[in-house]
Amino acid sequence: MSLSFLQEHLTALQDSKLYNRIKVIEGAQGAWVEIDGRRMLNLCSNNYLGLANHPALREAAQRAIEEFGVGPGAVRSIAGTNSLHQRLEEQLAHFKKTEAVLSFQSGFNANLAVIPALVGKEDVIISDALNHASIIDGCRLSRATVYVYPHRDMAALEKLLGENQGRKVLVITDGVFSMDGDIAPLPEIARLAKQYGAITMVDDAHGEGVLGSHGRGIVDHFGLHGQIDVEVGTLSKAFGVVGGFVAGSKLLIDYLKQRARPFLFSSALTSADVAACQKAVEILDASDELVSRLWDNARYFQQQIQEAGFTLGQTETPITPVMLGESALAQALSEQLFAQEAVFAQAIVYPTVPQGKARIRVMVSAAHSQEDLDYGIAAFKRAGTQLGLI
Repeated sequence: MSLSFLQEHLTALQDSKLYNRIKVIEGAQGAWVEIDGRRMLNLCSNNYLGLANHPALREAAQRAIEEFGVGPGAVRSIAGTNSLHQRLEEQLAHFKKTEAVLSFQSGFNANLAVIPALVGKEDVIISDALNHASIIDGCRLSRATVYVYPHRDMAALEKLLGENQGRKVLVITDGVFSMDGDIAPLPEIARLAKQYGAITMVDDAHGEGVLGSHGRGIVDHFGLHGQIDVEVGTLSKAFGVVGGFVAGSKLLIDYLKQRARPFLFSSALTSADVAACQKAVEILDASDELVSRLWDNARYFQQQIQEAGFTLGQTETPITPVMLGESALAQALSEQLFAQEAVFAQAIVYPTVPQGKARIRVMVSAAHSQEDLDYGIAAFKRAGTQLGLI
């Protein structure tokens, strides 16, 4: 069979305004980026704290290359672990206030590593309906029976826990939900899991560097240290580099080193990545300044955009979903902002979000000045008015 059927699918995506035209950034990530030779205000990036092009991280990466080279040489369990990996994991464990940490190539890989290692086909997973795709894929790989409860519905979660007493049960939730910006009711999840004897896991990709003291995440935010069994984090968003990690007990981490397939069968992070991540952790551990600036910028932008007449859904974090409903409207606003206003703000449409809930997800960062934010706010107002959205 040929691949000609793929063209039919691509044409259908284009006709339904669901085709994603990927932009190419010509330079470093920051408050402004260059695309097609134009300087654009960047409102797309998960670079929450502006660390992706921080001079201290660049210098750390360069030094590491000089000392350790550019590649790990093998998977870590054979010949790919070096002192840089060990030091990063020690730093992260201290930062997260857990016994131990194991780093991975990405947050996605961390979820694919830990879920199938903890549960199998005889077991049960109970998962929030809006959990990230990496959690969904990790659940599928585990072959466990998966029950999905309506988003943040604790009564539904308790019912499922009650129906599965006596079995090994893993309760999984995102910490911050990436498309809506709302926060998991983690204290109630922890309480119910303890009551019914379930294992708890939180994917805090959008909470790392954002929630809690110095950006330690949702567990710190709610004061739940020692009450959540598995914390998955990313080094690719607020930390500004790339990678993921699992934090928890020493027992958990020792077990993952023996059974987590992405750890056992895929090469480790490069020396430059690890050293840059180390510097990011050092910066956050030393000061809360960037986290505070992120929140100040987010509050300012969100207030101004709402006063202009846009709807932001149920966000509780710097994630700012400008809700538009139909995919065509989201694409039109994104294209207008890009072409006429020099603002890079991508439309988020099905299947990333459900049909009828298309949006532009604005990602404000600590790197933005108030002048940058005012520029973006004015651009949204002009484009929204021209399109009849406000």
